Amino acid sequence: MSSPEIASLSWGHMKVKGCSTGYKDCKVWPGGSRAWDWRETGTDHSPGVQPADLEEILKKGVETLVIGRGMSEALQVPSSTLDYVRQKGVDVKVFQTEKAVKEYNNLAGQGAKVGGVFHSTC
Repeated sequence: MSSPEIASLSWGHMKVKGCSTGYKDCKVWPGGSRAWDWRETGTDHSPGVQPADLEEILKKGVETLVIGRGMSEALQVPSSTLDYVRQKGVDVKVFQTEKAVKEYNNLAGQGAKVGGVFHSTC
């Protein structure tokens, strides 16, 4: 199964190729995507992305995980979260969201087993 391309990104809106639903924040993995609802794990801009936000994607067998911190990089990514991902044997890349989408799409286009979480506003 291939990782779906992110077809478009604008402030507060993301579209994943092959999915009729638009997202504000989203999770993607080989074969799927869904909304990233921060309320599920109590995530906020600070302290930021938690291991619980990423567990679903890591279970999909990704080799690389891309994290988009928002258009203004307001979303924090604690070093403990990065350590957690690396301990699972997964390479992790963190960028401003537009750069993160570009990196994710590049990896997906090469057939990599890549997943990601993306925050589309601040």
